[in-house]
Amino acid sequence: MRLIKALLALLFVLLGVLFSALNRDPVQVDLGFAAVDTYLGAALLFALLVGAVLAGLVLLAGVVWPRRRRTGEPAVPAKAGDPEGHD
Repeated sequence: MRLIKALLALLFVLLGVLFSALNRDPVQVDLGFAAVDTYLGAALLFALLVGAVLAGLVLLAGVVWPRRRRTGEPAVPAKAGDPEGHD
């Protein structure tokens, strides 16, 4: 399983490098407070990364935290030797 995960990660890295190599047109990204000159592929990959991080945060806030609150599950699980979480 570990090998499959490593191969998938390598595949996605290679696809990202290929995507960036095929989209080498220079673009200027205007952020409102600053303008950044970069390549189109890098700008698109960065936008994808920011979107994935924001989606993860929304999932965490909308699903994971409410479920933990309902079940009373602690944020950090107790140690295996201590069933009540006390030292």
